[in-house]
Amino acid sequence: MIRSLYTAATGMKSQQLNIDTISNNLSNVNTTGYKRQRAEFKDLMYTELKRGNPNDDEGAPVNLQVGHGVKTGVISRDMTPGSVQATNNPFDVAIDGEGYFQVQLPNGEYRYTRDGSFKLSVEGNVSRLVTSEGYYVLDNNNNRITMNSDIKDLTIDTLGNITAKNANGEDVDIATLKLVDFVNPKGLLNDGNNLYEESAASGNATVLNNFNMDSKVLHKYLEASNVQVVDEMVNMITAQRAYEISSKSIQTSDEMMQQANNLKR
Repeated sequence: MIRSLYTAATGMKSQQLNIDTISNNLSNVNTTGYKRQRAEFKDLMYTELKRGNPNDDEGAPVNLQVGHGVKTGVISRDMTPGSVQATNNPFDVAIDGEGYFQVQLPNGEYRYTRDGSFKLSVEGNVSRLVTSEGYYVLDNNNNRITMNSDIKDLTIDTLGNITAKNANGEDVDIATLKLVDFVNPKGLLNDGNNLYEESAASGNATVLNNFNMDSKVLHKYLEASNVQVVDEMVNMITAQRAYEISSKSIQTSDEMMQQANNLKR
């Protein structure tokens, strides 16, 4: 009965983490480019009470084992693209398919994002394309995307090429957005602010270009979160019921121990 207490406790602990994960998904239902998370579980080690042996006199063909509960194996991300929404903002872009925009932090480090709600940062006579936090968006040469402050009619084609018209009405090629992808995107580290960090698990960033890019850049669109509220609510109810069942197991084990203790009275 002591084993049942600890086993049920692992179930409550795991389901609590599951509910925390689901709550985070629901909180980010309107976050641009957010990818839902999912908790995955594994059973814990087993105590072998008796090993199966069909040649034994008792003829037991299977093992007699008792488990010790459950643990959270990993919290993975569903990298399925979200739906795209029209914004009519000339600095909004979305990626239709796989890939990430590359940005540069103030300390020079690189981060990656699916959030294409970019802004213009005016710096003297020039403007630079930045994220909402002011991090510089990079082009395919790892340079900051810079343009004159007098440009107008900015357009971005499906390959990420940025063009605009200058004060004289002439077309000007500004830069090409840098898009990268990873062998294992689920291995990226979450940094917050819709940013991901490269890790050993994700592999190195691979630049997408005209020859290996199946994705398209959509101008004046943003990618919505891929969280489905109905699915998350159902998952939360299921996790809550599992939590209640585990707590009921603890209560039942406690009552059985109480009855066993009262036998001597």
